[in-house]
Amino acid sequence: MKSIFFIACLLTTNLHAQTTLQFDKRFLDSEDKWVAFEANKEGAHSFGFIYIDAQAGLTLNYEGTFTISPSGEFIPAKKENAIMKVRLQPNNVLVAFIPESKFSELQIEAIPGWLQNYKRDTNSVSRLYRWGFLYNGWEECEKALTYLEKANQINPAFKGLAVELAFSYNCLGQYSKAVSVLQIALQQDPKDAYTNKELIYAQIRSGDLDKAAVSCKNAINICTDVTFHGENCYNLLHELYLKKDKANFNLWIAETKKWNTEKEKIMSSIEIMNKELNQ
Repeated sequence: MKSIFFIACLLTTNLHAQTTLQFDKRFLDSEDKWVAFEANKEGAHSFGFIYIDAQAGLTLNYEGTFTISPSGEFIPAKKENAIMKVRLQPNNVLVAFIPESKFSELQIEAIPGWLQNYKRDTNSVSRLYRWGFLYNGWEECEKALTYLEKANQINPAFKGLAVELAFSYNCLGQYSKAVSVLQIALQQDPKDAYTNKELIYAQIRSGDLDKAAVSCKNAINICTDVTFHGENCYNLLHELYLKKDKANFNLWIAETKKWNTEKEKIMSSIEIMNKELNQ
């Protein structure tokens, strides 16, 4: 009976140790969190604090490693003297949040003292804009909006804010909101190529192809930055193809080819659409 009891206790202890950490969190879900990584072959977990640096982006402040004892205690290895900060890229790696009950065992503070250096002016327009910009870059547009809309309430004229806000709206399929924001932005800087691109995209996606065509022509005429001309024309042409609008498709095919001559795949796609629509 004693041996059965001992085995039962051992199984319970091991189960506790294995389930203390749940590796189901993305880096992007881990801002301002202590996290642990899956154990290596020796059973050691790397751990650290994830935060956002306005310049570097998502960053891990690497703290060291720890192991988990059979009783579930987190045992940290001897701390290294060198501070290591690792820039993180959003990917499929999953981490676990370290339970607050384990902070004392790891000899860490819930909120590291150094974090305050990255939390200054948390409600300033520039900070809110930068955080929104970063989350948009990671295609976390809904979260980006939580920052950008706050910034817009404070100062809608802040440089770059309108188009970044519109990018979020376009990303989330809220095209009418994007159009409204972009039209205001273009009143201030009508020649901005990126703002024009986002407007054309919003108009195309909302099905307003007549206005998209006008905007596309306007961008070609006034924008000295030609970076997006090919993309704008192709997006419009492709939508006209999908709508089986042969007349307007034929009006735009030459212009689209003009700005995409060096893009082999795009040119091939144009020829296929033209052949199918005009056969």
